[in-house]
Amino acid sequence: MRLTIPNQLTILRILLTPVFVLLFLKETTQGQFIASIVYILASLTDWYDGWYARQFGVITRWGQFMDPLADKFLVSSALVIFAWMGYIMWWMVWIIVSRDVIVTLVRIYAIQKGTPIMTSAIAKWKTFAQMAVILMILIFINWLNFYGPGSFTYKAQYFDFVGISMITVTLLTLISAIFYFYENGQLIWQMMKRFFIFASK
Repeated sequence: MRLTIPNQLTILRILLTPVFVLLFLKETTQGQFIASIVYILASLTDWYDGWYARQFGVITRWGQFMDPLADKFLVSSALVIFAWMGYIMWWMVWIIVSRDVIVTLVRIYAIQKGTPIMTSAIAKWKTFAQMAVILMILIFINWLNFYGPGSFTYKAQYFDFVGISMITVTLLTLISAIFYFYENGQLIWQMMKRFFIFASK
């Protein structure tokens, strides 16, 4: 692995994720505020390492694999915490996390086969939308902590702005999964056949 600046930023994003989790789980006003700052910093590393890699041509195979994986780690961690605290519905989180787990497994298989993996534009928009919704929820939680009755008073709903945003992101995730499976269908079918052959032994 070449320790380029984009790769360093990807590693930093991975390291910042558990810091964000631990701070947010304190369930204190200060802890959740600092956790929100950490999340913003981690999100900015995602934008900057991608821009830097394209601008200066320092794209590596490790970075191509680990950069989206770091994004999934950050997003999944935040959504699981939100569901754990009752801010969003668990079923939405399971759909989003399950999609990311399957995609990661396919990527690992593709690397072993030396086969290029196709990533649709909608998948990039999906990641951007997920991060934006998480940021929006964090702003709302901090507003409740500093100017409202406290974040502990909020419980997941379907038809407020948090619920509608999460429904939208979940649908976008499902659509991106359909596109992903369609574009990489042959590779996924090969992986499934290999799994079933291995499981039947």
